[in-house]
Amino acid sequence: MKTDKKTADFLKYMSKVKLYDLTQPLSVHTPPWPSYMPLSVQYFKRIAGAHMGQGANGQIITTSNHVGTHMDGEIHFHSAGRPIGKVPMEEWIGPGVVVDISDEVDDYDLYSPEMLMRKADIRKGDILIINTGFHRYAWDQPQCDEMRYFVKHPGPDPHFHEWCLDMKFKWLGLDCGSADHPMNTIIRNWHPKLFAEAEDKLIERTGKRWDEMFPQEIYYQVMHIKLFPKRMVHAENVAGAIDQLGNQRCWIGAFPLNGIELESAMCRIVAWRP
Repeated sequence: MKTDKKTADFLKYMSKVKLYDLTQPLSVHTPPWPSYMPLSVQYFKRIAGAHMGQGANGQIITTSNHVGTHMDGEIHFHSAGRPIGKVPMEEWIGPGVVVDISDEVDDYDLYSPEMLMRKADIRKGDILIINTGFHRYAWDQPQCDEMRYFVKHPGPDPHFHEWCLDMKFKWLGLDCGSADHPMNTIIRNWHPKLFAEAEDKLIERTGKRWDEMFPQEIYYQVMHIKLFPKRMVHAENVAGAIDQLGNQRCWIGAFPLNGIELESAMCRIVAWRP
């Protein structure tokens, strides 16, 4: 069948589009979110080990869904939600923006809608990826620091989740361990000394104690518990070429496993620009 001009023009244009991989390398050394099972890789057969002549390499992997770059699914925190494999592909792909706030946030800091909107052209219905700069502490980086990456990364201010709902984002992406501030997760109980450190910084900046600004009956895992029932999920541990897309609009796609029962899934995340 002869290709029509419209299709030919599209294919020619796409051949010149630049692709950016925003995925963290996956290895047995990739740390899962604290307390989750890490990745295990085991050979169950090898090329030279076949019973009847040359065989093939084969592996078994055992893992939780929360290792490396992964998409938290609705049923991760919302039993009536859709598993990963029930979400149409169209919901994983679309226009969006990668907002770089790495020069404005550090350990335990808070980011706000206003901070992001000063940096980039953010539109309703976008896919929003936030570059906090903490991907530089990921396991595969020269500045690798697992405690900073998972326990000290910045997080959203008290109004951020409401803004996300107002903006009707398709999904969110973060270059750190969670879309929630670590001190609004169970991590605060596991690391009481670091919670005290985070609270001291908050008091110094705002005059408020942590639970005064973030009452836990409202803000515990708020980015999961309040957003997932509204079909707004997020990807964690975004990495790769994220620094090359600072405050630029692009076309973004996430490709999680099409698992019908999966509460979350490791995935590849890519962006395209002309």
